[in-house]
Amino acid sequence: MSLYEQYPVSIYNSLNKQKEVFKPIHEGRVGMYVCGPTVYSDVHLGNVRTFVSFDIMFRYLLYLGYKVRYVRNITDVGHLVGDADEGEDKIAKKARLEELEPMEIVQKYTNGFHDVMRLFNALPPSIEPTATGHIVEQIEFIKQIIANGYAYEKDGSVYFDVRKYNKDHQYGELSGRNIDEMLSNTRELTGQDQKNDPLDFALWKKAEGGHLMRWPSPWGVGFPGWHLECSVMSTKYLGEQFDIHGGGMDLKFPHHEAEIAQNKGCCHKGGANYWVHGNMLTVNGRKMAKSEGNGFTPEQLLTGNHKLLERGYSAMTVRFFMLMSHYASTLDFSNEALQAAEKGYKRLMASLSLVKKLPSAGTGSVDEQKSNELKQHIEQAFKDLSDDFNTAKAIANLFEVSTKINTYYQQPAELAKIDADIFNWVITHFRGIIFDVLGLKNETDLAQNNNVLDGAMQVLIELRKQAKFSKNYALSDKIRDDLKAAGIQLKDEKGGEMSYTID
Repeated sequence: MSLYEQYPVSIYNSLNKQKEVFKPIHEGRVGMYVCGPTVYSDVHLGNVRTFVSFDIMFRYLLYLGYKVRYVRNITDVGHLVGDADEGEDKIAKKARLEELEPMEIVQKYTNGFHDVMRLFNALPPSIEPTATGHIVEQIEFIKQIIANGYAYEKDGSVYFDVRKYNKDHQYGELSGRNIDEMLSNTRELTGQDQKNDPLDFALWKKAEGGHLMRWPSPWGVGFPGWHLECSVMSTKYLGEQFDIHGGGMDLKFPHHEAEIAQNKGCCHKGGANYWVHGNMLTVNGRKMAKSEGNGFTPEQLLTGNHKLLERGYSAMTVRFFMLMSHYASTLDFSNEALQAAEKGYKRLMASLSLVKKLPSAGTGSVDEQKSNELKQHIEQAFKDLSDDFNTAKAIANLFEVSTKINTYYQQPAELAKIDADIFNWVITHFRGIIFDVLGLKNETDLAQNNNVLDGAMQVLIELRKQAKFSKNYALSDKIRDDLKAAGIQLKDEKGGEMSYTID
């Protein structure tokens, strides 16, 4: 029996407003789409929390034995300032300010996003499509929506007809909003007179003169709407109906609401069966925002270079801190909370180190009750993770195992009473949940490994210096070339010195 059969997953579905048993469309396989970043600025901590949350879901489903196709897009066009249908493209605006081409901005901040994801040990998605790479598919999607009667063209732009759609479907089913209430809260914007109704949203926007990002279409030169991109890319790679769609709580409306409408308007299917949303960050009880002066970057969090931080915290401490709260609850940053997380993280790492020093289990008279009590902590951790990915409760059970490990180290006679097979099963999944599911790394071990590597490299550098001094160029070149083949680049510096980088 697979782990996912032993520990069936339940997910809180934002669409149906309740927790539901997860039943994938295809047995043993999961299709998951998560809205990725708009790459016009450095990634912020709200992004990090969202992507760490879905990284946990990805990791846990894999650990249970599912084959998962995880699609997370890059928005590199169409996301306008203010998230509305008017104004400047966020990427084009940044390109103008920095005097760069839009694709230079895209590349710069995509690289930065990937660097931050690696820093916090988030696995890369199975597919990472870009909006600009799917212009043709977006045009075809719009054509079908028009053909189905849910969109109209006005002066080179195409808008989704919300009221016409609402006659056949329910616009607002995800967010729980009523369209008349939405209308009363809709601000009048420049260009709204193009629309039949203020609630309508853009599928394709006409590119005015000077707009840097533009493509030909049946309606004239323009660019796709922000909401459309995710409908198209999720459908292309996961199908018209797939399992999980995720994103931050701030995307529920209008972005995800519009996605559902577009999917049904084109394909008569709503996209995902389960809609999952992560919650926001606060700092000392206040919403994290630049205007509040409490919005610090991942770099500031690691270095401590911010007035609200007493000191810096390691990437794994921050990741662990994020996992000590359920993804759907508000997460409040404070120095006290981060320091508590640091202690908890180090406690788990210390327990893993102690495991290596323990004698063999089951060498005495085995106590079945104590053996099963130990096993139950890991079984409960599985149940917690399967209960809407509750990492906070799972970690509490890992701490129980940690306490047992400390006891066994101090009192080996207690370990002798534990069934050897049960102990090995517990330790296997204790490690597995910590490293493979929670995505933590032992930073102490990494530092030690880096020190060992650096020492070995200094020896090789010295050997190469001696080879060059004695004019043994064949050996000198071999050392350089073999290291390069292993992913280590040697560089000759001024004054005969050498340095190395790891590719």
